[in-house]
Amino acid sequence: MLAGLARRPRSVAPKFFYDAAGSALFDRICELPEYYPTRTELALLAERASEMARCIGPGADIIEFGAGSSRKVRLLLEALERPRRFVPIDISGEHLHAAARALRAEHPGLDVHPLVADFTRPFALPPAPAPDGAGPARRVGFFPGSSIGNFTPQEAHRFLRMAAGLLRGGGLLVGIDLVKDPAVLHAAYNDARGVTAAFNRNLLVRANRELEADFEPERFAHYAFYEPVRRRIEMHLVSLDRQAVTVCGRHFDFAPGETLHTESSYKYTVDGFRALAARSGFVPGPVWCDRDRLFSVHWLEARSGA
Repeated sequence: MLAGLARRPRSVAPKFFYDAAGSALFDRICELPEYYPTRTELALLAERASEMARCIGPGADIIEFGAGSSRKVRLLLEALERPRRFVPIDISGEHLHAAARALRAEHPGLDVHPLVADFTRPFALPPAPAPDGAGPARRVGFFPGSSIGNFTPQEAHRFLRMAAGLLRGGGLLVGIDLVKDPAVLHAAYNDARGVTAAFNRNLLVRANRELEADFEPERFAHYAFYEPVRRRIEMHLVSLDRQAVTVCGRHFDFAPGETLHTESSYKYTVDGFRALAARSGFVPGPVWCDRDRLFSVHWLEARSGA
C-alpha cells in the first residue's frame, strides 16, 4: 500500500481486496444481475463439464488458483473420475478454510488441502499423498472467473509460464472474459446496488484496520470504465476533495479528482488468448464459449518439457 500510494499514478494490486469482508462482497457481486461472468461461466461448466473432465483425465490432482468459495470447481469435481486431491489456493485464509470445510462435507472421499498463499509469488504445494502404485498424479490447474484478466499481459505471460512448469505433463482449465460491447462491461462493474463500489472502498476499510490508516472511505468515489485501446476495465477510487491521509505513520496528500487505481480487468479475443498461452509453454486445446460469446473456458495442455 505504501509503495502504491507513493508512485504516480497511484495504484495498488487488486489481490488486496480479499480479506474476509472483501471476499464476501465479491461473492455478492457474483450474484448481481449485471455481473454476467459468473453465471455465464457456471452455465458453461454445467453444460460442458463432462467434456472438460475428459481433457483432465482420471485420478488427477486439481489445483485451483484464487479459489475463493470454490463454487465453480464443484461442477467440475462432480464430473471428474476419481480426483485424487484438491488444493485450493487463496490469499484470504478465513474464507478459504470455510470453503474447504464445506467441500470436505460434500466430498468425504476427496483429500481437500487448502493452501493460504499469494500464487503470484513463489509458493510450495503441500506434500502429495503416498503413491498408490499408479505413480505420481497428473496435475491440473483450475483458474476460473477470468481472474487472469487482473494481470497485465506481461504478468499474465509470467503467470502462465509458472503454471506451465508447475503443471508439466498436465494442463490448465482457465476462464477468459471476452471483448464485447462496452455497455455490457460498464453495467457489470457499476452495479445499481453499489456492491462493487463497496467492494472497491473495502480496500480503504481494510487499510484502516490493518495499517493504522485514517482513510474516510465516503470521501472516495468508485469509478470504473472500459479503456478500448488496452481492452481493459479500469477501476479507481477518486478523491472527492483535497484531503490528507496517514498510513503506517506516513502522510499522503490527495488532490480533488486524484485517483488510486485499484484494478484492471483485461478482456481477450479467443485467438488472442490462445496465442498468449502458446507463447507461455502451453498447447492450446478445446475452447468452450456461450452462445452470445461473452465468456470462454480454455483447456491448455502443459507440455512435458515446459
